[in-house]
Amino acid sequence: MSYSVGQVAAFAGVTVRTLHHYDEIGLLSPGGRSHAGHRRYDDGDLDRLQQILFYRELGFPLDEVAVLLDDPGVDPAEHLRRQHGLLTERIEQLQRMATAVEHAMEAKKMGIKLTPEEKFEVFGDFDPDEHAEEVEQRWGDTDAYKESQRRTASYTKDDWQRIQDEINGLNARIAALMGTGAAADSPEAMDLAEEHRQQIVRFYYDCTYEIHTCIAEMYVTDERFAAYYEAIRPGMGTYLRDAIHANAVRKV
Repeated sequence: MSYSVGQVAAFAGVTVRTLHHYDEIGLLSPGGRSHAGHRRYDDGDLDRLQQILFYRELGFPLDEVAVLLDDPGVDPAEHLRRQHGLLTERIEQLQRMATAVEHAMEAKKMGIKLTPEEKFEVFGDFDPDEHAEEVEQRWGDTDAYKESQRRTASYTKDDWQRIQDEINGLNARIAALMGTGAAADSPEAMDLAEEHRQQIVRFYYDCTYEIHTCIAEMYVTDERFAAYYEAIRPGMGTYLRDAIHANAVRKV
């Protein structure tokens, strides 16, 4: 079976002009022509187009794509293995980005006063200032926000690094506890939830159990928080929220 250029464009979500360009540069030349001289693509052509679009999605320029696909030493299975590796790297990169965004949100919410170089060193390659307006709109009139602004105004780079190390350490222990199969309402999980609350109390503001449970809901409902915890361990945002709720009930 063969397909017209218009059909292939519709299948692949590209323009007819793009397919014409690929043909002109020798990247994807259709396997046949109609009696009228129109391009006709077969299944092999569609497979090649799929490979082209995948590499393009990963940022490869067309000339490099051509080299990859025309390498006589690489069979289709090798392309799949290569693409799997590239996709895994992209996923890991996105997870790191999600973590950095979480750091940025937390930093700006707490009124970080670091230089650009220090912010990069402590929080990664995302600027906390990008979230300043949203944070102020959502929490600017609360006592907790004002207290955190006051308390963190004097924090140095070393202070922020120490705080971040503690947060990362607690997150690692929560993820490890999940790995044991312990329930979110187990004593061990609730103890870690209480430690989470105490970190907020020590570093930022007086976090009551009511405030803590409200924050916990964001770990599931806010896609940025959810992505941050999901990058640490799948399901961690929900697990931590449930542990925080259980701990609040225990303390009532």
